[in-house]
Amino acid sequence: MRALFVTSTRVGDAILSTGVLSRILEDNPGLKVTLACGPAAASLFEAMPGLERIIVLDKMLGSLHWLYLWAQTVGTRWDILVDLRNAPVTYLLGARKRYRLIRSRDGGHRIRTLSRVIGAENDPPAPRLWVDDARSKTAARLIPDGGPVLAIGPTANWRGKQWRSHSFAELIRRLTAPTGILPGARVAIFGRDDERPMALPVIESVPEDRLIDLVGHIDLLTVYACLGRASLYIGNDSGLMHLAAASGIPTLGLFGPSPAEQYAPWGNFCDHVQAAKGFDEIFPDDFDHRNTDTLMDSLSVDQAEDAANALWARARDAVV
Repeated sequence: MRALFVTSTRVGDAILSTGVLSRILEDNPGLKVTLACGPAAASLFEAMPGLERIIVLDKMLGSLHWLYLWAQTVGTRWDILVDLRNAPVTYLLGARKRYRLIRSRDGGHRIRTLSRVIGAENDPPAPRLWVDDARSKTAARLIPDGGPVLAIGPTANWRGKQWRSHSFAELIRRLTAPTGILPGARVAIFGRDDERPMALPVIESVPEDRLIDLVGHIDLLTVYACLGRASLYIGNDSGLMHLAAASGIPTLGLFGPSPAEQYAPWGNFCDHVQAAKGFDEIFPDDFDHRNTDTLMDSLSVDQAEDAANALWARARDAVV
């Protein structure tokens, strides 16, 4: 059996879609999958079982990338076709079973919206990624055993969602202080290479002997493997946050100008903390995402610390 799975160009949405992909693989043993996604998300799927091919959809003028997808896939009669992009061109492909994203305005979590595609909204599958041995070994080298690790994601895909660096630095100081929940913990900083200027003030705030600087050094699946070796993740609403949640570690998302009810980290030991200014009032009158400064200033370090402490206690109590 062969399946075509069309997912998002954005890393975060692609990660959220992996629960649906995982459920389809579980329900169809031996399934061979061709996966279509944007270039930023492509590496997420490289170790997936049953992977035949990844079709990278670079956006083209006039939506010609969809014509490219059709040309690459029209010669196969698909047993299962899952289109989470609602691309009209996939109607032109032969498929025995066809699943398409159902648009909804109910405002529910994106995981439930995606799960509705396969009729699993009442039992939504959690995001899940697969890692090969080489990346697992790399992660063990980058984050060796030897005490707790606080993972931090200080960047975001636009400035408005990015908590200030000095707030991250103060939160790290409190959580890793002798009286904090992770006393003396190592601190791993994550981000893309082009986000290094955003992350640098946070990197420089961590004592060198406890710093694990992973900004821009590794691909997404290796990031995922590294996150799985951490004790707690705290970061802005971003693909990194969803990657941490998928890895299974306690994950705290920091939210302001994005809807947490739709994009909060998903998992038993995940939570979010919202800026005091509500989503409906957080945007200035002259808002322009290209030049507006952070909109996260109404989220205090005290709020974030309280949320981190509560999440850590909940995760710790579940293990005892």
